[in-house]
Amino acid sequence: MAGPKQPKVLLFDIGGVCVVSPFQAIIDYELSLGIPPGWVNYSISKTAPNGFWHRLETGSIPLDNAYFVGFNRDLHDPNRWRDFYLAQQAKDPTLPPEAPPMPTIDGEKLFLDMMTNSIPQDPWMYPALKRLKESGRYMLAALSNTVIFPPGHPLWKEDPLDDPVRSLFEVFVSSAHVGLRKPDPRIYELALRTVNEYAAKHAGSPRGKALGWDQGLQASDVVFLDDIGENLKAGRKQGFHTIKVHLGRTYEAVEELEKITGLELAGDHPKVPVKPNLGRLKKSKL
Repeated sequence: MAGPKQPKVLLFDIGGVCVVSPFQAIIDYELSLGIPPGWVNYSISKTAPNGFWHRLETGSIPLDNAYFVGFNRDLHDPNRWRDFYLAQQAKDPTLPPEAPPMPTIDGEKLFLDMMTNSIPQDPWMYPALKRLKESGRYMLAALSNTVIFPPGHPLWKEDPLDDPVRSLFEVFVSSAHVGLRKPDPRIYELALRTVNEYAAKHAGSPRGKALGWDQGLQASDVVFLDDIGENLKAGRKQGFHTIKVHLGRTYEAVEELEKITGLELAGDHPKVPVKPNLGRLKKSKL
């Protein structure tokens, strides 16, 4: 990122930024099936914007048995599987000319693995968030594609703020609660309006006065962190400055935040990339 002015708002994605990425669970699951990583994300992306995954993240359908039936159907489209295989062939001409049988995926197990995997705080970003909170120099906000867990679900919480990560944010824009999801431009516009509403409400407080919240917040006052390039591209179109958070290398984004803020944000976790075990790809069906 090319040195923006000192920001007023730090806007964070959650999964893969503040907590461990659900993508790691997808990769692990695909490797357990003996297929190259990429099929699940490819399948989900090709069903946008009306796939069951996308509709769940906008809160337009509940997380119930009907969702998993539909999600499984989205993951087992033979034409999509053939297209994915052709794309893999283009990368690796040694693959057999005929596509192998489409893998059988347990969508409910995969979903639970993804959600469970992304419960732990990221070991690099979480300490940085706490230091940023302690500094009081920035409004901390979140913009996340989310799902709503129904009562009785193992991951349901009566109080969503009863969470060590979520409680750090002054503003939290949740896709499933607002009916929009990234990278829809409208959710970035909503995020900017929401931080402005918070600033206006607290402009008279000592902190609000010190940070000039009475002057309002512009898109250029926001630094947005996400792990998905498409989401960052949409943020830049809104006028946000952006930081890409790479899978297994969140410490690089923390280093970028240190350059921007001038604060020491890194914890004591070793800066060693976390990589999936790709050795099993040698046994791949493709």
